[in-house]
Amino acid sequence: MSDTPPPNVWAPPPAGAPQWPAPAQGWPPPGHGRPPFGAAPLPQPPTATAPDGSAYHEQARNGRQHVPQRIGEFLLVAVGNLAAPLVVVAFGALAWYVLGLDFAPEDGDRILGDPLADEALSLLSIATGIPVVLLAVRWCGRRPAGTVVSVMGRLRWGWLARCAAVAFPLIVLQMGGLTLWGYLSDGEEAVAGDFPGWSGFLLGLVVLWALIPCQAAAEEFVFRGWLAQFFGGFLKSPWPGIVVASALFAVAHGIGEWSGFALLFYSAMWWGWLTVRTGGLEAVIAVHVANNMTAYAITVALGQLAESGNAADAPWQALVLELVAAPAYCLLIARLAGSHGVRRLSGPDPATPADPANPADPTSPTGPAVPADPATPAAPRDSAASA
Repeated sequence: MSDTPPPNVWAPPPAGAPQWPAPAQGWPPPGHGRPPFGAAPLPQPPTATAPDGSAYHEQARNGRQHVPQRIGEFLLVAVGNLAAPLVVVAFGALAWYVLGLDFAPEDGDRILGDPLADEALSLLSIATGIPVVLLAVRWCGRRPAGTVVSVMGRLRWGWLARCAAVAFPLIVLQMGGLTLWGYLSDGEEAVAGDFPGWSGFLLGLVVLWALIPCQAAAEEFVFRGWLAQFFGGFLKSPWPGIVVASALFAVAHGIGEWSGFALLFYSAMWWGWLTVRTGGLEAVIAVHVANNMTAYAITVALGQLAESGNAADAPWQALVLELVAAPAYCLLIARLAGSHGVRRLSGPDPATPADPANPADPTSPTGPAVPADPATPAAPRDSAASA
């Protein structure tokens, strides 16, 4: 037996020795995917985008679209597009009254006595659909408002200009053919009217052409944009949203001739397909603006602004021409989009500089970026986006 006494485990440590072992850095380890115990949860960003590689109609699939958010977004768009135009018309009528100007007869469809001012007020009221849709997707959809415009999250101005360069000549040719058809079948009565003079004609063009882009874009935001993405948030195929949006688009123009309803529905179906095919609203905004500008120019030139209707009153001859013009434009634009590499799926914006925290350059001082998943195809570069 040893004469050495056993160590006293209850004795205090020698002078200068640490009382307790220092905890390891980062101990205790945080739970997987969760903040450390007692730490405040990391705040989520206010908006989120759909995963890379999502089509246009799938832009609402950002993980924030639950039932309450969908209902709120639907109600905001529906109520907003009914209330906002009424507010604009009410303020316009009030201003007209304060100025002491005449109102239109009560038995007509117009409010203001001057046809140009009344038409301008109507276009302005429709244009309120743009802020209504953008606010709805931002507040309720919790996604960037620009995702309504395109998969790039913004308006691709270069691509819009290319589409307009195709749309305007085609629409002028279509309208000219319709006018010639009417003249050959009905004679001079088809083009009868009183030219308002150059001052009245130019004033009408300036006022109406300044508002038509906003009015046409608002209709596209609602029908080809938000409605398609609303249904695409929970349906894989884009066609249910396109069909419903096309029917509502035709109904929104009022009840007119059967040929007018068929024309609107048929055109909207093609435009819905083109929106998904090109990944944005630029192509359909261009053709819509071109159509309305040309139609209003003819109406003002003939002095028929007071009696002007809309596409719901289109004759059967217009439907026949549209059967050819709509697919011709859409197929041509789709081919042009393919040749110019227009992006149809979401992904990183090539115009955005690389993040210094995650550089793509392997020679960066912070190290190379994490390689992409080889199973995920890279989206083609949108040459029009950088134009």
